[in-house]
Amino acid sequence: MRQDQEDPYQRRSAQVYAAADRAGSGSVASPRPVLYDAVLLDRDGTLIEDVPYNGDPEKVRPVPGARAALDRLRAAGLRLAVVTNQSGLARGYFTGEQMRAVHARVEELLGRFDAWLVCPHDDADGCDCRKPAPGLVHAAAREMGTTTSRCVLVGDIGRDVAAALAAGAAGVLVPTPVTRPEEIAAAGWVASDLPSAVHEILRRQQAVQPATPPTEPVRTALVVRSDSAGDVLVTGPAIRAVAAGAQRVVLLCGPRGRAAANLLPGVDEIIEHPLPWIDPTPGPVDPQAIRDLTARLGAIGADQAVVFTSFHQSALPLALLLRMAGIDRIAAISDDYPGSLLDVRHRVPVGVPEPERALSLAAAAGHRLPDGDEPVLRLRRDAVPPRPADLGDPGYVVLHPGSAASSRACPPELATRIAGALTDAGHRVLVTGGPDERAVTARVAAAGGTDLGGRTDLAGLAAIVADASAVVVGNTGPAHLAAATGVPVVSLFAPTVPFGQWGPYRVPAVRLGDAAGPCRDTRAASCPVPGHPCLSGIDPEQVVDALRTLTVSGGGGR
Repeated sequence: MRQDQEDPYQRRSAQVYAAADRAGSGSVASPRPVLYDAVLLDRDGTLIEDVPYNGDPEKVRPVPGARAALDRLRAAGLRLAVVTNQSGLARGYFTGEQMRAVHARVEELLGRFDAWLVCPHDDADGCDCRKPAPGLVHAAAREMGTTTSRCVLVGDIGRDVAAALAAGAAGVLVPTPVTRPEEIAAAGWVASDLPSAVHEILRRQQAVQPATPPTEPVRTALVVRSDSAGDVLVTGPAIRAVAAGAQRVVLLCGPRGRAAANLLPGVDEIIEHPLPWIDPTPGPVDPQAIRDLTARLGAIGADQAVVFTSFHQSALPLALLLRMAGIDRIAAISDDYPGSLLDVRHRVPVGVPEPERALSLAAAAGHRLPDGDEPVLRLRRDAVPPRPADLGDPGYVVLHPGSAASSRACPPELATRIAGALTDAGHRVLVTGGPDERAVTARVAAAGGTDLGGRTDLAGLAAIVADASAVVVGNTGPAHLAAATGVPVVSLFAPTVPFGQWGPYRVPAVRLGDAAGPCRDTRAASCPVPGHPCLSGIDPEQVVDALRTLTVSGGGGR
């Protein structure tokens, strides 16, 4: 393969798979895209001090700073709802009238809420509204005329965050002394208190809206995302934002991300070239190849370049080449001092989801998503082939055990047991994997399922994922394909990188695995701990239960 390859694509008007179309609760689309238009709040321990089974309004005590924090949300135009488990009703510890009196006192002290959603059941009742089930989140979104993906839930225990995740909403954990350490480790977003949570909600909301548009029309924009397929997919919303403000978009990607680049809306041309300061196993730097790349970048005639990177990568080597190529305006995220290499030096706090991190850079460069385009992952429909007819009807579960980074792959023995448990529970299972994973997929499928190892490229896998009821997968590209097609995910997430940054984005999900495992935050590509303990302790029945939480039935429906 040549190091410098370019293909033209006419894809501005292509139909797209949109996660919000399938995964959202309701059908509201904002004319101006925002991350959130509703904040859901747990009651006890989050808004007010936790008094067990309280039916007495006189015992209501707001947490410090609650009224001012809530008023900031109201002033920003966000709607507010309370979502609360109140099993004391089922147990007879207080009456509905007493509970309503408590809620009236809460509103007297903290201001009016747009909706109150209460689960009156106990754990043994098996309802779908008691957190960690997502029923209250779905009900709150319907009550306020929005979608779950446009909601953020603030709570003080793991049940709150799990309910948000299972509904496709964002979840913020504000720990208290009763919050367990494992719940804190598993949460993707943690704030020290309610005012801090509100501050970050508003900061993230504002970060994806440009302060000022470009002063000159952008004829050609160069966007860069040189990494794996998953990295390219999560950058998709930001690339669409740039495309909304530019007449032509050229994407520079690496060989590992090319297949994903072919699937992205908003890209007119692709240049494929490996970058030795990005690739995980780079060869020696070839001076002539770098000179050729610089010349090719100069020939684009770009008015602007936006260089997207992961939080641990540097944009500065490429920024130097772009300067040498004559590009006058360059934007990138950089904690390192960039000198004169960047015109827009953007910074992002640790922990922001990668799609939002990239969107905030696009906004800093003056771009935002067009009206009606939700900040979700999307694929071009015309780039995804028809699903093979021999796979039967939609509604199966995709089990993808592998990963390019072995540290994030599901151990084969566990994947085999999961396939058996899913089949025993009545699920139809398709086991997917790349050409180099055929031995693993054959072994796993032998326990229950159809072996598709090596049968599809990335676009073909997207077609299969799009018709699934759910995908069971680690932190790897197919998880982001699922998010881009609105398919729920059971995430077997090895904590080598933060879940809050790399978990399935704005799609219903359940996270499994030891979030506090010894590999946490190591970014290791190969498992650094014998036995892969962060994932090997998963019970296959947890996967079956996770599908129930996501309302995926054993009969292939939802």
